[in-house]
Amino acid sequence: MLIYLEVKFQKKLLQKILSKQIMELKQKAEEEGMRILGVDALAAVTSRNNVRKTARLASLDVFRGLSIAVMILVDNAGGVWPSINHSPWNGVTLADFVMPFFLFIVGVALALTYRRIHDKKVATLKAVGRAVKLCILGIILQGGYFHGLNNLTYGIDVQHIRWCGVLQRIAFGFLLVALCEIWAPRGSCHNIPEGTLGICKVYFVHWVVTAGIFITYLALLYGIYVPDWEFLPPSLSSNSTLIQASSALTVKCGLRGDTGPACNVVGYLDRNLLGINHLHPRPVYQRTPDCSMKSPDYGPLPPGAPNWCRAPFDPEGLLSSLSAVGSCFIGLHFGHVLVHYKDHYSRIQHWFWPALGLLTVGLVLHLFGMELNKPLYSFSYVCFMGGAAGLVLTSFYILVDVHGWRLPTLLFKWMGMNALLMYTLVACGILPAALKGFYWGSPDNNLVTWIVQHGPWHYFQGLKQHQTFGVQFGSGG
Repeated sequence: MLIYLEVKFQKKLLQKILSKQIMELKQKAEEEGMRILGVDALAAVTSRNNVRKTARLASLDVFRGLSIAVMILVDNAGGVWPSINHSPWNGVTLADFVMPFFLFIVGVALALTYRRIHDKKVATLKAVGRAVKLCILGIILQGGYFHGLNNLTYGIDVQHIRWCGVLQRIAFGFLLVALCEIWAPRGSCHNIPEGTLGICKVYFVHWVVTAGIFITYLALLYGIYVPDWEFLPPSLSSNSTLIQASSALTVKCGLRGDTGPACNVVGYLDRNLLGINHLHPRPVYQRTPDCSMKSPDYGPLPPGAPNWCRAPFDPEGLLSSLSAVGSCFIGLHFGHVLVHYKDHYSRIQHWFWPALGLLTVGLVLHLFGMELNKPLYSFSYVCFMGGAAGLVLTSFYILVDVHGWRLPTLLFKWMGMNALLMYTLVACGILPAALKGFYWGSPDNNLVTWIVQHGPWHYFQGLKQHQTFGVQFGSGG
């Protein structure tokens, strides 16, 4: 009997020891990402349910909707109130916040989209497909195909089509950051080092790529020699089509590292790689005091205006778009914080301090000579706008997701959830142009014209002219 009890006791003791060892092995396997089949299946179901519940971040939709609203405001009222229109060159205004905010939001969304990647090849093909669709849509909307509210014709001479634009820049940033997020190796996500920059060590490769982009941008911007150049100044005919002058104008340069409107490398590369006929024919620097008697608004050329005042320049050009990818990578970092930190305090802490640091760096660089410049998408501009976007996202997160202010921001949330539709129909003027196509008796007797003429803004001059040009070539983000 005693032998039987002793054997039974040893059997139970052995079972406890084995059970404890199995639990330890399971825990260790989970930490190393090698989960036992039954546990992995349960975790997969749970994670899918969590993804469905947290697929959309309300504050991110509100932020995106606010950016769309600001874009619509500045595109339609910038001609009335030039102070909110894009800065003529250095410095920032309300309109200059729109593009970096969009790119920042794209980065945050990509971190949420690629938190789990089951098939890298499939994810890559989908990312390339989305980027191509955005590019095609951007060329149609901002390439000159549509001729504006006051001219309901359409069509574009391919010799003068504008290849760059807002959606093309977003597509470029989206594609580069998506490929990096899909293919770049990551550190262990289970043991994130402590500290504000601890998560950066997990995504070290991403930051190496970001640094490489900025080093390349700065090396090209300050290192390439810009020679003298000539151009035939473009202008608009009476039916809103581009015509070319017969005599060429010369711009004297012959230097490196210039960041002014005439001799910067951004314009030099666009003129040589894209062709001067494919650039924006009415750049923002035409509102500088050197080029406009009504600065900061468009106006007649002052006496003795330099030749470059009549030259095309694209605000979404090639080299500046490379720098703009940095805004996406900053947003990607904020998205990584969102993915890996689950409590509100940790997220806010890891957002607020980096955002404040970026804002400070941008301002300091501006004060020491690297001006905030949206057309060149300067490094100081990237830092400043990345910090501003981070602070805005943090504020909306506290208001909407932490304190539940959903109703006051409902309109912005809806606009954010339908951002591409709002941009296409409203910001690019497709909806007003379509409505203007329906008239009573005379083409001028339509709903859009009546609103423009009888609204509170009809006391201000220049709105119609601004709307016409803004729709045709796109005012930029």
